[in-house]
Amino acid sequence: MEQRTLNAVQIQRFASHLQSEERAAATIEKYLRDVREFSVWLDGGAVTKEVVLTWRELLLAKGRGPATVNTKLSALNSLFHFLGWDGCQVKFLKIQRAVFRDRSLELTRTDFQRLLATAQGLGRDRLALLMETICATGIRVSEVRYITVEAARRGRAEVRLKGKIRLILLPGKLCRKLLRYAEKKKITAGQIFVTGGGNPLSRKQIWREMKLLCEKAHVEESKVFPHNLRHLFATLFYRACKDIVKLADVLGHSSVETTRIYLVSTGREHTRWMDRLGIIT
Repeated sequence: MEQRTLNAVQIQRFASHLQSEERAAATIEKYLRDVREFSVWLDGGAVTKEVVLTWRELLLAKGRGPATVNTKLSALNSLFHFLGWDGCQVKFLKIQRAVFRDRSLELTRTDFQRLLATAQGLGRDRLALLMETICATGIRVSEVRYITVEAARRGRAEVRLKGKIRLILLPGKLCRKLLRYAEKKKITAGQIFVTGGGNPLSRKQIWREMKLLCEKAHVEESKVFPHNLRHLFATLFYRACKDIVKLADVLGHSSVETTRIYLVSTGREHTRWMDRLGIIT
């Protein structure tokens, strides 16, 4: 049987393939990073299913979490399918669905308000409004570019990603804030959240600016990242309407099972529920 080895040309072809499939830029970046990590570890050796299984066990031995390992396997399996090496694919690790969420990741409404007040107090109006926009609509950080002057005037934004079109309704109060900000910054059309030079804000820049607020806002850094604002929106929306199907539509999920992940409660809340059972007297 022909020996299968990885090289830079194959990885570049895989990158072009992912782009042709209109994968999100962040997904492509992650897949390529994982594939290259495997390639460096492989060091020119042959690719076999047994080798991939060894790599999987090595990642676990190094303390990588099962979910992290599975994302890396997803990248490799996708690469192998593209190359026609389906025999090299391995199964994902089985992970029991989490009953509750780690408290160190729980961003509360109080935390959010502290971050907002800190940003406003520092004169970081763009960051404050950006956080409000994500938390008030549940959009992904990759969808921020669809928040335009035109969208604020219409009261809705049309998101086009991965071949899907999703309509996001913008609360009236948020629209007024967005338009006031745009007028102040002399932005008459197009994206609202841009740099001083008029370029779109990158995911890394948004992440970094949010992290810089943590110490002054007295909020744990582990809780503060753009996607956690989306989690907070999901929690508050569900508490208000108790309709997980509606929430899935709003978040743009094709499966309610994905939405369930957003509604996992913290260990502290889980303990309160257990105490209410009144079993221990």
